[in-house]
Amino acid sequence: MRFLTWTIRIALFILLLAFAARNTETATLRFYFDLAWQAPLIVLLLAFFAAGALLGLLAALGAVLRRGREVARLRRELRTLARSGDAPTLPPPPAEG
Repeated sequence: MRFLTWTIRIALFILLLAFAARNTETATLRFYFDLAWQAPLIVLLLAFFAAGALLGLLAALGAVLRRGREVARLRRELRTLARSGDAPTLPPPPAEG
């Protein structure tokens, strides 16, 4: 399985490298107020891909933090119940495999 994963990663890397090599022409990105940015097309694509990924991570950050606080609250509650002797019996964790 590990061999297949690395084969797919290497093939994807070679495909993206070939894509980058074929898109080196200068492209002009025009903004408002007569602002323009000239750069190779692949640099523009990479910059906007990175910006989109960053915005996606920031959008998901709130949910991740909320879940972390919920897990911490539930652990505190479980510890409190365990100290008082009212803790429910928990099933064993599932076996990994």
